This record gives sequence, structure tokens and C-alpha cells, in this order.
Amino acid sequence: MNVYRRIVFLITGFLLSGCTPKQYVAQNAALIVFKTPTFKYADMGFIYENSDEVKAEIYGSGQALMTLEISKRTVCMSRFECMGKKSFNHAVLSALYPDEILDDIFRGKEIFNGEGLVKNSNGFTQKIIKENKYNIHYIVLNNEIIFRDTINTILIKIKKQY
Repeated sequence: MNVYRRIVFLITGFLLSGCTPKQYVAQNAALIVFKTPTFKYADMGFIYENSDEVKAEIYGSGQALMTLEISKRTVCMSRFECMGKKSFNHAVLSALYPDEILDDIFRGKEIFNGEGLVKNSNGFTQKIIKENKYNIHYIVLNNEIIFRDTINTILIKIKKQY
């Protein structure tokens, strides 16, 4: 009987642990601008990060206007169903972008394996051009991230408030 109780206790513990909210190690208020040909959002919000995912929420008049969750395999956006990163890039950004680009942008990491990288004392810039495909200017400087692709008319701007 004692073994039976332990097994039930362990199974119950595993089931209940799956219902616990996600824990984020970093949380920042930020001005978030997310403009693509399919939609445009720009307002104050929050960015939450942990090792597995990044979550961005944009608010307007106290209401959540958009939620964007970027995990290791998927991107979930309040206007779209969850989809793989490649599918999201194809539908929202550009099919030519690497799968990890959105995660890298929201974390302020180098994109395209550091192509065109110029480091400076407060961050870095990247200029990446593929004729008639994309013209990217990416800046990570102090507390601000700016990703601009003039060919695909995409702007992602994040100014973190510490």
C-alpha cells in the first residue's frame, strides 16, 4: 500500500507541475515597434525572457493588443495560430530569413551568423544586403535594438526601459 501511495503522489506531482506558470529570468518594460506589410503595432509593453523563450506583450489603453511568444521551435502571435519559425518567417517576415532571426532580434543577438558585424563599445551594427532579396540594417546599441529591412518593409524596434 505504501508503494501505491508513492506512485500516486509522484504522478500527481508531475501532473500539477505541468500547470505551473512559466518562470522568466528577465522582465523589461519597453517601447516596441513591430511593422511588417501584414500588420503594424507600436506601443509600450513588456519583454519577458528565459533560456527557452521570449515573450513580448504590447499594450494600448491598458489592454494587451498583441502577444508574441517565441520558443525554440514555434512562434505564437495573438493574431495568428502558433506556427513553426520557418512558416512564421514566410507568412510575416521573409522566407529568406534564418529560422532564429526573431528570437535573436528580441534578445539583441547577432543575426545571420554575424555577417557584416561591426562591434563598438556599446553594442554592434550589422549591414546585410542580398540584392533584390533584403537590405538589412541592424543596430544593437545601449538599450535599443533596431532591425530595418528596406526591401521587405520591415521595422522591429525595441527600446528597453530599465
